[in-house]
Amino acid sequence: MDKLYRDLVDLPGAPSFEHAVRAYMKQHLKEHTEELIEDRLGSIFGVINKGSKGPKVMIAGHMDEVGAIVTGITKTGLIKMSNLGGVHGNVYLSQHFDIITDKSGKIPGVSASKPPHLLRGTDEKPKDMKFTDLLLDIGADSKEHAAELGVKIGQQIIARNDFTVSKDGKKFFSKAWDDRFGCGMALEIARDMKDEDLPCELYTGATVQEEVGLRGAKTAAGKIKPDVFIAIDCSPCADSFDGDDVSGKIGEGFLLRFYDPRAIMHQGMKQFILDAADEAGIKYQYYKSMGGTDAARVQLENGGTLVATIGMPARYIHSTTSMISSDDYHEVKKIVYKIIKMLDWETVNTIKQNV
Repeated sequence: MDKLYRDLVDLPGAPSFEHAVRAYMKQHLKEHTEELIEDRLGSIFGVINKGSKGPKVMIAGHMDEVGAIVTGITKTGLIKMSNLGGVHGNVYLSQHFDIITDKSGKIPGVSASKPPHLLRGTDEKPKDMKFTDLLLDIGADSKEHAAELGVKIGQQIIARNDFTVSKDGKKFFSKAWDDRFGCGMALEIARDMKDEDLPCELYTGATVQEEVGLRGAKTAAGKIKPDVFIAIDCSPCADSFDGDDVSGKIGEGFLLRFYDPRAIMHQGMKQFILDAADEAGIKYQYYKSMGGTDAARVQLENGGTLVATIGMPARYIHSTTSMISSDDYHEVKKIVYKIIKMLDWETVNTIKQNV
């Protein structure tokens, strides 16, 4: 995988704090595209084949990762937190975090958990934790000491990254694959498609605040008004927990999200992508999700938009470390590149008719 993916996952970017990721995206998009399109929330896209009479095709990752925000400091110097995005408190017990400050760099900390020794001889039992029950210990001796170290209300808190390559060299462990993977793919598209003879006007980039209600997708799509929208996002696989045929498996190809609670896939788009994958021998899996992507929001914009989510199989997302496979990366890349080159008006109108 390209080095840009490693760069992206190392950056902090909780919802509404995407500025570091956005700066990286802007630098690379500016180099490879004809024009930058930015909305007022911070989503950013580069245009390729500007002025084409073909359909507008919008390819999007999202810049934000699940994280937290400082909401208070106790008298003893522990940090109160609220989550930004869907997380489970028990997953975040005894985990390393960084508070991202304006001027003092990163403040390291660990989420406080009570050792079993302290429960012995009491009636207290381990319980399911809400994220807001957790406290972050940065080693401060008091509220005043925490403030001296640079802690302020409203700062973002991000899981400490420990990017690792598996022993077989094919899996990658990191925070924020959801969805720095989609951001990286958008940048690769910009680099590789800039000299292609495309049948469409291509917008490639990433949205903000996906993890807190798909907000950037609405504002960006409202500005661009795409005819076709493709979300590239990591989707949680259940193969390490005895998953079924529609819950995704690492190494078995891209995920065709035919259903989630907010977007039942348009049948014309589904058939178009299946035909394209079968024709090129690209590996894919049917995928049913209980969560949503930016595609759910964009489909309701501009009187209705043709949308699809091309999923990257990932284990353990919305935690401090997730896992993806290079085998799936290649399949995602092949299908996205192929369908971009196919999306002329005749193809789009055929898709529309196949409802």
